Amino acid sequence: MEIKKHVDIMGIGLGPFNLGLATLIEEGTELTSYFVDKQSSLQWHPGMLIEMTDLQVPFIADLVTFANPKSEFTFLNYLHEQGRLYAFYYFNRFDIPRKEYNAYLQWVASKLLTCQFNIHVDDVSYDTENEVYHVSCTDRQTKETFAVHTRHLVMGTGTVPAIPGKFKEKMSANCIHSSEYLPYEKELKKATSITVVGSGQSAAEIFYDLLYAQEDHGYELSWFTRSAGFFQMEEGKLGIEMFSPDFTEYFHQLPYSARKEALPRLEGIRNGVQVKTLKNIYDLLYHRSIGQKRSPAKIRPTSELKEIKEQPTKVQLTFHQWQTNASFEHQTEKLVLATGYKPNLPEWFLRMSDEMQWESETEFAVELDGRVSFKDKRQGQIFALTNVVHAHGTSATNLALAVQRNQRIIHYLTDEHTYPISKDNTFTTFE
Repeated sequence: MEIKKHVDIMGIGLGPFNLGLATLIEEGTELTSYFVDKQSSLQWHPGMLIEMTDLQVPFIADLVTFANPKSEFTFLNYLHEQGRLYAFYYFNRFDIPRKEYNAYLQWVASKLLTCQFNIHVDDVSYDTENEVYHVSCTDRQTKETFAVHTRHLVMGTGTVPAIPGKFKEKMSANCIHSSEYLPYEKELKKATSITVVGSGQSAAEIFYDLLYAQEDHGYELSWFTRSAGFFQMEEGKLGIEMFSPDFTEYFHQLPYSARKEALPRLEGIRNGVQVKTLKNIYDLLYHRSIGQKRSPAKIRPTSELKEIKEQPTKVQLTFHQWQTNASFEHQTEKLVLATGYKPNLPEWFLRMSDEMQWESETEFAVELDGRVSFKDKRQGQIFALTNVVHAHGTSATNLALAVQRNQRIIHYLTDEHTYPISKDNTFTTFE
């Protein structure tokens, strides 16, 4: 197989994390790099780019600003080049539409020659003698196969829908995961009844979109979750100091047992629904209820979905109300499972399992900069951007803190503080 490239670092997967790294490497270093994605273009959660939904972090948490606000790849420069800077000024918001964030990512990717799409990574192996990773690839357009030799790898393979095993075989045009909402939206809204299961931001956004369109289509609408309630995300100013480099450093140095014990307590900070989304839902419910004898929607917490039976004209659902230990049935024509996501770990990575150090059966040891800990202390590193919640806590999936992780990766690769990480950013003391 022809060796097409020899580079210092190769990124597999092009989402915001790896795209930001590619950008910082391009602007501030002499490193050679190559970033690939099997998709034909960059699409950030395309099934959830619902009209009027916003990013959950402010625009300053773009790909580069926290590392280099003078970069040409900032969100503000994107607006400037698109002729939208004044419009954004009049918009007068700190957060940005999710669709525009996706457009910003595509704009950045289009400017970087080191980022290539339609490239599938078939296999990866480590050459211990030459201290390089041998990456076998296929160009999905030309069908050409080739290899890349790289000193280091960055695994940015993201997540895949988390569908409980017993429900996977039930997925169909009538039972979909929230990640497929937009492609199925029109068909969903033609139904006589729709049920949403889940309590996170995605579930809330889908429920609101369906509630908003309910009067035009006339379907019955239900929202169930096994959680104790529909709770808001932490948005208090002191609370969000947990999304800081300072807290990440503190959390990472804790013993594994302490980190695992802390994670459930961080759920209200990491997950939950934005306050404004819950407010919009309640306001719309209130207005729709005026003069009505019943609620425009059925909403039930503490109800865990136990069984799905698809019938010719309906889907029969069985729920367990775990506080009263009682089961009940619910019929719907369409079902949306907003059951979240799980890490997408490729086969080539899992084949290296015996070479890694593990903190549990499913959680590999990882350094503060994302380096996977190998038993052989090899020179060639794999930096993991997924399956690191146990090591990085609140920063694991946070877009703003992706920048500081990329700063650390570049520091490791260059042995220089090209992008110094700011210290003492919080009023809260974590040590």
